[in-house]
Amino acid sequence: MLVISNQVALADSEIELTAIRSQGAGGQNVNKLATAIHLRFDISGSSLPQFYKERLLSLKDTRITKQGEVVIKAQRFRTQEANREDALKRLQYLIKSVAKVSKKRIATKPTKGAKRRRLAEKKQRGQIKALRRKSIRDD
Repeated sequence: MLVISNQVALADSEIELTAIRSQGAGGQNVNKLATAIHLRFDISGSSLPQFYKERLLSLKDTRITKQGEVVIKAQRFRTQEANREDALKRLQYLIKSVAKVSKKRIATKPTKGAKRRRLAEKKQRGQIKALRRKSIRDD
């Protein structure tokens, strides 16, 4: 059972874990052992509350397919068990990330003093750069 919050938990039957061979260099073990984990989680067919489902499906994340499935490949570690834990933690983090409602940004205007300081800084920069140029009489 994967616990998301106090009220939300996912049953093990909702998460499909498959052992596959890891990619890349790894010596003798890479060709013999299936240590990487391929996690699949169907969002719409899960027991998640509707709020979580809508927010997950609206995410612009490459791990979420057009069919509404989360696909995570974990191959960071050498053992299958460590990769399984990593994949589950990454799924848990993804689901928890949509639970947080971000504060709406309120647009503000710069103060008169801030505008004045910015323009003074720009003028000073321009004067420094003007002093670097060749003068007309230096020919």
